[in-house]
Amino acid sequence: MHQRQHCAEDCARHLLNHPAFRNARRIAAYLPADGEIDTAPLIERAWDMGKRVYLPVLLPHGENRLWFARYTPDTPLIRNRFGIPEPARAAHTRISPLALDLVLTPLVAFDARGHRLGMGGGLYDRSFAYLLHHNRWLRPRLIGLAYEFQRQARLPQQTWDVPLHAIATDRQLHRCP
Repeated sequence: MHQRQHCAEDCARHLLNHPAFRNARRIAAYLPADGEIDTAPLIERAWDMGKRVYLPVLLPHGENRLWFARYTPDTPLIRNRFGIPEPARAAHTRISPLALDLVLTPLVAFDARGHRLGMGGGLYDRSFAYLLHHNRWLRPRLIGLAYEFQRQARLPQQTWDVPLHAIATDRQLHRCP
């Protein structure tokens, strides 16, 4: 457990000085599940800097896209259909992915080109697909959080995959082309 906390703090340290984090007012994060790198150090720093933090939420009746709900230290959480905690009153505070400045994404694996392998649901790709089709969209910036050992030489790419702008790991910040 101590090693995971140390890795999360190192990952946060690599990302805190990135312009996408420094300049963001609305940051989407996630609460870790299944061994994902912990976002707590980044979330706490964002709060300290006066930024608004949002968590992904699933709509109850299967749209298969993510919305994002405001998350504060006293936000009550409930478990969604995958058992992942999300804000209980999401319907009252949710915003569209278009309103975010930065999205911190979980992943299973990544490569130097910014391709990520997630848990297989495609929710992030569907939610941010508009970034593939419009060159004028400058936000949100998508930054993956991972352990360095999750880096792969090359991942397969599908036409619907939305690449990351960078990946912060416990060892370094990988900028993607």
